[in-house]
Amino acid sequence: MRDELNPLDFRLPKIKAGLLRGILIAAAIIVVLAGSIYQVRPEEIGVVLRFGKFVRTADPGLNFKFPLGIEKMTRVPVQRQLKLEFGFRTSRPGIRSEFAVTPEATKESVMLTGDLNVVDVEWIVQYKIKDAYRFLFKLRNVEGTFRSMSEAVVRKIVGDNSVDEVITIGRARIADEAKMELQNLCDVYEIGIDVNQLIFQDVNPPDPVKPSFNEVNEAIQEKERKINEAWAEFNQEIPKAEGEAEQMIRAAEGYATERVNRSQGDASLFTSIYREYSRAPSVTRKRLYLETLNDVFLKLKKKFIIDEKQRGFLPLLNLGEEVKK
Repeated sequence: MRDELNPLDFRLPKIKAGLLRGILIAAAIIVVLAGSIYQVRPEEIGVVLRFGKFVRTADPGLNFKFPLGIEKMTRVPVQRQLKLEFGFRTSRPGIRSEFAVTPEATKESVMLTGDLNVVDVEWIVQYKIKDAYRFLFKLRNVEGTFRSMSEAVVRKIVGDNSVDEVITIGRARIADEAKMELQNLCDVYEIGIDVNQLIFQDVNPPDPVKPSFNEVNEAIQEKERKINEAWAEFNQEIPKAEGEAEQMIRAAEGYATERVNRSQGDASLFTSIYREYSRAPSVTRKRLYLETLNDVFLKLKKKFIIDEKQRGFLPLLNLGEEVKK
């Protein structure tokens, strides 16, 4: 007895082959879509290359490109604040960051000032990428070159200033000069970097000479304090002496003016009296006599008016006795 043939036995391989083909096509579509769609974060910009050549930039959000290696995209953080550390390295960032000093960092920080003193300088450079195309393609190893440029600029500026300016009074000015010169170098080399800040974290003499340097600083501060005290006393005593001298001069000038005016007044009075006396001698003589008596009587405490014809009045006056009040 022959077995009967089932039609499904002939269709089953065809169905499996079609299903497998559909799966492969779907997988290929997924791979193509996955390689075509990409997302750029808000602080980034995408740089798209086609067969290794720059063609365009992509803004933040979803974007599309040719798959299968035809186009490649590189993200560049143009809105992110980037930082380079010199003379130290941050080993653990946080509220209380931990720092480490490596041999490489030590080589970066040791510098020579303009007056041939050695200082240990630690600084930070904060920057942003302002041109993604230049940052990626204008210069090879941009970060390493930028680090070398920063170190060279700071060494040059520190070498043009004295140790006192670098450590104390000129730190802010030196940092500003270094920032501007570093930005000029970035523009010349067209590396697409915008230098935001160059900050000196710490500037100290090397550890072996630090005690001596501190003693010198203390002596300088003591000298400045003494000078300031002397100037304060000078500014207090000199104006006081000048004021007293001016007061004495003004008093003498006032006394001289008073004496001159009084003398001129007396001379004018004498002249006027003499003029009147020349016109009427007897009248003038009597008037002078009466005026003189008037002045004298005003100064007397007791006054006695006696009639020249009176006789025997002395016992009645009690002369020599004080009047009891």
